Amino acid sequence: RHLTEVERFWFREILAGEELPDLYCTEEDPDGDFTVTESDTWAGTESVWRAEVAAARKVAAEHRLDDLSRGVGSAGKPFNLRWIYTHMIEEYARHNGHADLVRERVDGATGV
Repeated sequence: RHLTEVERFWFREILAGEELPDLYCTEEDPDGDFTVTESDTWAGTESVWRAEVAAARKVAAEHRLDDLSRGVGSAGKPFNLRWIYTHMIEEYARHNGHADLVRERVDGATGV
């Protein structure tokens, strides 16, 4: 859910300049992308993530690496697609690392 929001934010809101509501976060639950309820399923979550990835790829395909975003960050400055790609690699790596730590705590296996 978090990576779905991140895909949506960086590619559609920042790069393309679209004005979109958050999918999971609200004023009452600003970390809603980390909140999972009994009604949430893997299939539903994966489907929404895949749709956002497809939308992100479409937006990215319309830009060159050094093109500046239409939207701006909190400092009021745009980003180029190269920076966004690098940030997304870091984001996925960070969260995959978190998942690996959780898995190690569950099954005790490390390494390979």
